Amino acid sequence: MKKNMGSADKLIRVFLAAIIGVLYFTNVITGTLGIVLMVLAIVFLLTSLVSFCPLYPLLGIRTCPLQDKK
Repeated sequence: MKKNMGSADKLIRVFLAAIIGVLYFTNVITGTLGIVLMVLAIVFLLTSLVSFCPLYPLLGIRTCPLQDKK
């Protein structure tokens, strides 16, 4: 897996995951919506940790700056 996420993208994902987590654990979002959003938050965190989003290659997106090839 080559990295395809830039630092701004990772920061936004972690920030959104934190907001979803706070809303879930303070019972602002509950039920099925809460569970779905928590799963999304976990996916955001995992993709941020590995710097790879599996959807990006399918959509032709890359937010990581290109590195020089030697």
